[in-house]
Amino acid sequence: MLRIENLTKKYGDFTAVDHLNLHIQPGEIYGFIGHNGAGKTTTLKSVAGILPYEEGEIYVRDISIQHSPIEAKKIMAYIPDNPDLYQFMSAVQYLNFIADIYGVSQEDREKRILKYAEMFELTEKLSQPISSYSHGMQQKLAVMSALIHEPKLILMDEPFVGLDPVAAHLLKQTMREICDQGGAIFFSTHVLEVAEKLCDKVAIIKGGRLIKSGTMEEVKGDASLEDVFLELEAGNSERS
Repeated sequence: MLRIENLTKKYGDFTAVDHLNLHIQPGEIYGFIGHNGAGKTTTLKSVAGILPYEEGEIYVRDISIQHSPIEAKKIMAYIPDNPDLYQFMSAVQYLNFIADIYGVSQEDREKRILKYAEMFELTEKLSQPISSYSHGMQQKLAVMSALIHEPKLILMDEPFVGLDPVAAHLLKQTMREICDQGGAIFFSTHVLEVAEKLCDKVAIIKGGRLIKSGTMEEVKGDASLEDVFLELEAGNSERS
């Protein structure tokens, strides 16, 4: 579903992502963890086609994000850590705008908007301007807009930040359902307990470099993911 091959992204002389290799298969929820500044958001933005990169290649279903960006973007969605929505629109206007971009039929969009609005308890607030929404409500709306065209790959940057416990639980259920139907999810998080329970595979990044990846069992063994993460962080700091 997603192949990141030797991805290298620089900002001047600073290497934010250093020859990163990750392969994510259909059906997988893949967690991406690391401290602030480790390169998680840069990687996700590169995969989403937002940031250009110096070396490597990224393929979504064997489609190059560099050479065929529109085709690749048609089958994926990206939820940033701080959604920047059009505040002057109402929620339903925004959802219809996103549906128009992806060519979602009127019948399908109406069903999906109703489904997700009921799920996230926004049905009665769809006609309100986004500017009146709280941060948590805007996060819910961003999730809804990402799901409306039924993408095969979903990229999420700290998706649970700002969500109430019920909404977070529903999102986790939805993530698993999407992957059970053959989709794939690649998401960053600082909440290691969530990653440990939810993810099929996990990758740990530090200083732009991948330091460990694999199935959850391969990465953590008999320890907790938090213990493994802290041990790897400390070990790599000693060697650097």
